[in-house]
Amino acid sequence: MNKLTACPLDCYDACGIVYEDGVLKGVKNGHTKGFLCPHLNHYQKYKQIHMPRYKGQEIGLDEALLRLKEMLVSCEKNEILHYRGNGNFGLMQEVSDHFFASFGATMTEGSLCDGAGEAGILEGRGSNVNMPLSEIEKSEVVIIWGRNPHTTSSHLLPLIKGKKIIVIDPIKTKIAKIADLHIQLKPHGDMHLAMLMSRFLHIENGCDEEFLKNHASECKEYYELTQNVRIKATLDEIDVTLGQIGRVLELVRGKKVAIVCGVGIQKYSDGADVMRAIDAFAAFLGLFGKEGCGVSYLGNSKDKISSPFYTKAKKVSKVNVDFSHFKTVFIQGSNPLSQMPNSLKVKKSLFEVQNLVYFGLYENETSEMADLIIPAKSFLYKEDVRTSYSHNAMMFMPKVAECENGISEYDLSAYLCKEFSVEIQTEEFYLKHFKNFAVLKMDGSWHVQNRDDIPYEDGFDTDNGEFCFLEEFEMEFNMNEKLFLLTPKSHKSLNSQFDRENNVYLHSEFGYKEDEELTISSINGSVRLRVRYNDGLRKDCVLIYSGTKGVNNLTSSKHSYDGKSAIFQENKVEVSI
Repeated sequence: MNKLTACPLDCYDACGIVYEDGVLKGVKNGHTKGFLCPHLNHYQKYKQIHMPRYKGQEIGLDEALLRLKEMLVSCEKNEILHYRGNGNFGLMQEVSDHFFASFGATMTEGSLCDGAGEAGILEGRGSNVNMPLSEIEKSEVVIIWGRNPHTTSSHLLPLIKGKKIIVIDPIKTKIAKIADLHIQLKPHGDMHLAMLMSRFLHIENGCDEEFLKNHASECKEYYELTQNVRIKATLDEIDVTLGQIGRVLELVRGKKVAIVCGVGIQKYSDGADVMRAIDAFAAFLGLFGKEGCGVSYLGNSKDKISSPFYTKAKKVSKVNVDFSHFKTVFIQGSNPLSQMPNSLKVKKSLFEVQNLVYFGLYENETSEMADLIIPAKSFLYKEDVRTSYSHNAMMFMPKVAECENGISEYDLSAYLCKEFSVEIQTEEFYLKHFKNFAVLKMDGSWHVQNRDDIPYEDGFDTDNGEFCFLEEFEMEFNMNEKLFLLTPKSHKSLNSQFDRENNVYLHSEFGYKEDEELTISSINGSVRLRVRYNDGLRKDCVLIYSGTKGVNNLTSSKHSYDGKSAIFQENKVEVSI
């Protein structure tokens, strides 16, 4: 019997799934188009945690829940931290926030992924409303800016087939090799390139003057700001030519243009400004509020949906929280010992936690340290609903199979609420709450009600309804001789889930032998990895995929200036034998 559900993973695509005789298949309608990514094609081969453990010994689920209760009772409420990740993107995952916030524990805020870019979007547009996949499909020219769709959003590829493709990326990715133009700029050169493109667009009378007059009247002040960018010195520094900028403007002139951005562009202290500069170029072109035009980043997946869960609580940074300040730490759907920056510092602080609880699907560095491990149920064995930051669908996730192992987020939270006299509604109540925000479309799909297919068609959500341009920026470049560290997503893993690598990628002209072990070091720490060649890399770059064990020994725990986001790529490294 076929059963319909949806992918739970934190991914642009958020695919529809057919569960048939124990096999996962992609639904044939909509953007999923009948195929799934490598993660889901092999989802059931990855070994999951089946039995709870306490101090290394397997125990029953009832005993595990009792141990958890005892840990919470043993300390003051301000000594408890709830650290939740997005290993599962279902809306019901937040039910645990409801318990811990109601109970008086501390929560986290900030982002290990996209926070700086979102902050820039909010400053410029007033809201973070994404260009959906359905509109990208209608475009004529697609600028892939710092995203590798073959790895992170493969369902985008059929939608952009036959279009003019411009790629802006320090790495010659698979999409870059077939693009009409690839600008292989130096890392962290994106803001300056975007500002120069806006400047030359204005000089060549290529701006959408009517759009600017109606929706971005401070464009002249922004153009004057771009004149502070020294043309020759900046182009030399970011390794871009005037001819390349001219070719971009030639390709986009008078066309429906979609600018599709990845998160790598904003993994810097000034990541918000980078995103604002790219948005400003889109505003100069008049791309907002028009069919087949716009900027795609990561939208707010919960846009137009109100949460039924209580989440008001004291909060600490997800990027650089000091775990040693807490006696009991409950970690859900996350692997902070791998994914937080400055892993050596994180490990030291976790060692000082008296009661470390891990609630998740897979073994990892954090579960290895945990005192108590509680296995979660996978999305196949529980009820949920999900929305996406890349399209407007609401996707229902019914239980499609039975499994005796593990416990769902709702059942765990309901147990804790009962034990500590916290009010909680039934699971059906919350599921119905979310589903009430959905509306049935003519094609049979469900979409979040009141979301716009064409964002900003009625203007921006700023105080005056106009786009707010960047007013100042830093001119400094990271000029030291060390190598840029790039940490993109791997096609084999999703952060620290699935098939993780143990490699460092270098241009072959470095002279090291493949499979040779090297030490990669920064001011924060070091890691030993095996060499792999990638001649699509710039020679001033080192690539280590996100999720590689030890990669975040190298990264700083500093925040971005805006958005409280990790700055994974603002790190220089050295390589030695």
